[in-house]
Amino acid sequence: MTKMDFYPTNFAALALINVLLAYREYKQEVVIEPEKGAREKVLKNDFQDLLKAFKWRFLPIYLLVNGSDWLQVSKNTRVSFGFHQRQNLRLKYLETETNIYTDEKGLAEEVVAALFMTGFLSGAVSASFTGKLADRYGRRAACLAFCVIYSLSCLTLLTNDLATLFLGRVLGGVSTTLMYSVFESWMVTEFNASFPDAPGSILSGIFSTMTTLNTVVAILAGIFAEWVTDLTGTEKAPFMTAAGCLMVAFFAISKNWVRFDEILAREGENYGESGPSKMSMLDMEGKGIEAPAKSTLRLFLDDKRLLALGVTSCFFEGSMYIFIFFKFPALKLSHKLAGHQDDLPFGVIFAVLMCSMMTGSMIYNYTTTSHASITPTKLLIATLSVAAASFFLPVLIRDESVTFWCFCVFEVCCGVYFPLMAYQKGRIVDDSVRANVYGLMRVPLNCFVVLVLSTTREGMWLGCLLGVIANG
Repeated sequence: MTKMDFYPTNFAALALINVLLAYREYKQEVVIEPEKGAREKVLKNDFQDLLKAFKWRFLPIYLLVNGSDWLQVSKNTRVSFGFHQRQNLRLKYLETETNIYTDEKGLAEEVVAALFMTGFLSGAVSASFTGKLADRYGRRAACLAFCVIYSLSCLTLLTNDLATLFLGRVLGGVSTTLMYSVFESWMVTEFNASFPDAPGSILSGIFSTMTTLNTVVAILAGIFAEWVTDLTGTEKAPFMTAAGCLMVAFFAISKNWVRFDEILAREGENYGESGPSKMSMLDMEGKGIEAPAKSTLRLFLDDKRLLALGVTSCFFEGSMYIFIFFKFPALKLSHKLAGHQDDLPFGVIFAVLMCSMMTGSMIYNYTTTSHASITPTKLLIATLSVAAASFFLPVLIRDESVTFWCFCVFEVCCGVYFPLMAYQKGRIVDDSVRANVYGLMRVPLNCFVVLVLSTTREGMWLGCLLGVIANG
């Protein structure tokens, strides 16, 4: 088998594995009835139908929002970086928006670097307060605000005014923080309110489905972004399409994100500790709920589980971003060391890595539904250990195939990690401070990745700009 046949063969094998795993999940879907004492509104209807309706309310909007983000991955970026770059550091913009800023707007490299740093800093700073605002004024309102803010960020690329472009990067940083805190916060809180007696495996399964479907959306959106860019001849086209998708999401959220409960349906919102509440202190005591009195930072310091989640999120996801930045250069180096002079099929490699992550999410679902003895903590420790080994082995064995397979293993670990971490946060974090906690978890992650990249030759401009900012 030639090297050019190696990657398509791996893609076909992983695609077949994913089809078989998906078919198994479909055939073995468990019907779960609500426990005695569930709310009368739920008992009047079939539990599974209500659960399916809940998923249809959330998942299409969640995928549309993520798809709007993925649409901004142009053909060049999709080949160069891969899957996770759309998350907090927005590594995709190092190429996509560079093409717009330099080629279409004629900006100097120093100005482009300053624009990127503005976005990075905006994301880090906004993470300290956007979650708290979402808890106070409502997670649904925050999701609506995200759609507007991110759309405006995309639309600023239509102008050549430098101040407007900097404003767009600020809005982009804020919208990134909102995207990875308020949508999940709304879903978990709404699920807990709508299905208070549902077992944890149901929420765990939803997180697994989110990760699986998101990988499919990533590939489809990347292909569409390439097509619309070639069709229009401008890198702005995917951004404008994304803005349109966000407006569709805005109206869908406005119309569909209300609860089943008739009283709450008039309000259609969920809040945190400082938001409006109709529950009296006596009711809270009767239900065993304590009004949060500690600051969010104190919660992290006092609750070792929260602190452990924060540390794990920082270093695993931080390592993932570093992996995104260097995975293709590492494969290209291994390819050259093996004596090959031809180019690697980056599009196929991207698809293989996506299939690997999808496999991981379905492995997670299988493990949590079929092996109750494997606790989330044990599974998380195993995932982190395997992920560490997948980085260590290519250093010892400088072989292209080994390097590639180790990268696939790491993507499998990512597929397990994200629904597992989401479930752990959903179980441990209190609904009253959920958005705030989710947002604050991204602050050290931002700092970790920027500092690590600033030590590399490719990221030296990050370090230089950090020094300029630090010195006023």
